[in-house]
Amino acid sequence: MGGNPVIDTEGKPTVTVKEEGTGLGRRAGFWLIAMFMGITLGAVMGMVNLPYAILQPGPVTNTLGNGSTGKPLISVAGKATYPTTGALDFTTVAVLGGPTNPVNGWEWISGHLDQTNAVVPEGEIFPKGVTSTQVDQEGAAEMADSQQEAIAVALRALGQSVPEVVSIGDLTKGSPAKGLLQAGDIVVAIDGKTIISPDSVRAAIRAHKPGQIAVFTVHRSGKQRVVTVKTANAAGAAVVGVLLQTAFVFPTKVSINAGDVGGPSAGLMFSLAVYDKLTPGSLTGGANIAGTGTIDSSGTVGPIGGIQQKLVGARRGGAAWFLAPADNCNEVVGHIPDGLRVVKVATFNQARDAVEAIAAKRAASLPTCK
Repeated sequence: MGGNPVIDTEGKPTVTVKEEGTGLGRRAGFWLIAMFMGITLGAVMGMVNLPYAILQPGPVTNTLGNGSTGKPLISVAGKATYPTTGALDFTTVAVLGGPTNPVNGWEWISGHLDQTNAVVPEGEIFPKGVTSTQVDQEGAAEMADSQQEAIAVALRALGQSVPEVVSIGDLTKGSPAKGLLQAGDIVVAIDGKTIISPDSVRAAIRAHKPGQIAVFTVHRSGKQRVVTVKTANAAGAAVVGVLLQTAFVFPTKVSINAGDVGGPSAGLMFSLAVYDKLTPGSLTGGANIAGTGTIDSSGTVGPIGGIQQKLVGARRGGAAWFLAPADNCNEVVGHIPDGLRVVKVATFNQARDAVEAIAAKRAASLPTCK
């Protein structure tokens, strides 16, 4: 201890004291406290659960190739098939979050920092009161339905007749048809008019005023029955309180095995793949084409969710082309990865023509999202 004497305000000599090591000790203490607080904050961020889901680019699967079992995704029995080349990839979105796997603080932050991700309220993906298992089951059902629609569209495009069978899937709560119609009833006619699609059922019911009688002809347990149902009123329209489901009578047996992927958005790509398998030559001409979109039995391509993540996933999977539903174009503009060209389509025919144009190197005039 030592120092030079100085004079205080009273004129008395005093001595300054310099304590060696005090500044270093304080700095070390500060960093120890900061480190402790950082560790604590990190632990808290890892434990806190936030009501969000994170959408991330998922893997792509070539519908013309083999699945995880090594078997072709699409197989045809009793009909000649033809070799294919290139790729018709269906795209996916990986979802982080949900009731059984909630997003923590760090994941929420990283989700916002990664521009290829989208952070959305959990309820948009997992509605309140619905479990992750139920969401998966619904997705599996939608995938199964989309495959049936895709096969029907492809076979019809090949000139084959594919009749639709409309049946009662379930009755709504308080349905006026309770005890009259049953789940599994095949609807043959309503008021003597042949039923060919769910839309024809709805049109036949809406032709009545609420309270009027609708006469159903149904097949049940191998027998034909006639059932009269008094329609109810729903917002001024006649209803009978039934949920419909559609099945097809296929002239050619086609099977699709997409693994554990759920949802309806692969319908378009499945329809193109089935068509390619059953026609001579390669539809793609060897090009790597990805895409997405629902498809109904009339061949209409519908919009889907997560298209920005699917664009990224397609490019990462090696695609040079992407078929996008026309109704998703507003989400596509400004989010197209370098090296990927997007073609907008609204129908199966437009999508098939686009693939053929890409194969023939005539793609310059194909419509794009603007």
